[in-house]
Amino acid sequence: MHAIFSSPPFKPLAVALSITETLGESKSPAATTAMSNSTRCAACRYLRRRCCEDCVLAPYFPSVNPERFACVHRIFGASNAARMLQQIPVEQRRQAADAIALEAYWRVQDPVYGSVGVISMLQREISVAQRELAETQAQVSIYTAQGQSQSNQITQVQYLVDNAHLIPNQPPIPGLCQPPDIP
Repeated sequence: MHAIFSSPPFKPLAVALSITETLGESKSPAATTAMSNSTRCAACRYLRRRCCEDCVLAPYFPSVNPERFACVHRIFGASNAARMLQQIPVEQRRQAADAIALEAYWRVQDPVYGSVGVISMLQREISVAQRELAETQAQVSIYTAQGQSQSNQITQVQYLVDNAHLIPNQPPIPGLCQPPDIP
């Protein structure tokens, strides 16, 4: 039971950036619909059926990446995925298929939180980074202010030393080397 609530063993940012390579973004519909009759899409291959020319899933789940459809089938089912894609305008289907595939992948990886778990981990990483940045900027401004005040103090002391002869009966400045008394 403890394993369910523990954080996944992967770095979410690295995984989120490389997930497109793992799942593979779907190619444009024109590139994948021109496949020969002998090749089946990943959906038809997974379901062990013949892939017809008007297969709704073929453009978005090419045969070179069967894991992409396996996750979608496991979470949504083939008929539900096909139905969702059919209800969307053709020009938006590629993005919808990518979103469905990513959500399915994260739901397989983390059955409780899915992609929301990854999003919340990334938001926590961002807030930690922002907090560290604010602390670093505060330290830099403190050091800058200290450096400026030290240079101002040095300038003031140098001015007093240089102009000490102009002020008669001035007591010696503490901490400075005093010239020897000349009789």
